[in-house]
Amino acid sequence: QVQLVESGGGLVQAGASVNLSCVASGRTFSIMAWFRQAPGKEREIVAAAGLNWRTGGTLYTDSVKGRFTISRDTAKNTVALQMNSLKPEDTAVYYCAARFGYGGSWRARDLYDSWGQGTQVTVSS
Repeated sequence: QVQLVESGGGLVQAGASVNLSCVASGRTFSIMAWFRQAPGKEREIVAAAGLNWRTGGTLYTDSVKGRFTISRDTAKNTVALQMNSLKPEDTAVYYCAARFGYGGSWRARDLYDSWGQGTQVTVSS
């Protein structure tokens, strides 16, 4: 059984940085991603990385471009999200997600095969 285990998160002030990490057990996934869900809102994609992430195989939602960076270590089967210049509107539960294959939209939640338990990130103003 594949498991995704996240670490990182917590309470920080606006402008601070946080690094989230997720380790996957089992097979190597085609895409690993971070989603987030704020209270009363739908779960949304934050960033995603394919196996070719170093050569452009990444996706970011517009609101985090230039502030967040996703990276993978395929040898360790991990994905990280470096979050800089955090804003109060980044407050949410952040979920690691992973899928096999590249078909369809990388933003589509229902195409992801495995999910982590979520980690809270709270940014105070």
